[in-house]
Amino acid sequence: RRSMRQQHRAGEKLFVDFSGKRPQVVDPATGEEIPLELFVGVLGASGLIYAEATRGQDLASWVSAHVRMLEYFQGSTAIWVPDNLKSGVTTAHAYEPGINRTYDELARHYGAVVIPTRVARPKDKPKAEVSVQIAQRWILAALRHRSFFTLADLNTAIGERVDAVNDRPMKTVGVSRRAIFEQLDRPALRPLPTTGYELAEWNTCRVNID
Repeated sequence: RRSMRQQHRAGEKLFVDFSGKRPQVVDPATGEEIPLELFVGVLGASGLIYAEATRGQDLASWVSAHVRMLEYFQGSTAIWVPDNLKSGVTTAHAYEPGINRTYDELARHYGAVVIPTRVARPKDKPKAEVSVQIAQRWILAALRHRSFFTLADLNTAIGERVDAVNDRPMKTVGVSRRAIFEQLDRPALRPLPTTGYELAEWNTCRVNID
């Protein structure tokens, strides 16, 4: 089967997704294991990875994870490429997808546009698919024998693992993602705005003509 090889320009695309495998925290009062979500983002040109645990895939978690991810990257790309989850895309369509109003506002705040992948087309976001696998193998698997009682403690450990992945030389090129990021993506990223994004929720209502 034919497939098109994707070429990624510096500062052009940012891919975001949630992992199918989920981290968890332990309720200190009951000992119950509470499942969470693992948010993963990756820059197209350098492959620099970001990951964090969130309470869920709801809009507030989705937006907040983006804000922290962009602070980690110290800038934004021109295009964001999410999957078709409801927090990002209200109507999936190959040519004219409907973008969640808050998510679209978030992207415009950082000077970006949202172009989601097609439904059930993993080859549209191979960078995200590979990065999710890396996060599962080198972050979640490395932490599987440790117990965490708060989301903050879990994300501190995840952050340490993310830095280790980004600083480790890759076998194919012999240099780290961090080094490629400093050379390619970082100079090309759009600077962050002076004020951070404040989450807004939009409600629509139907009114009579008069």
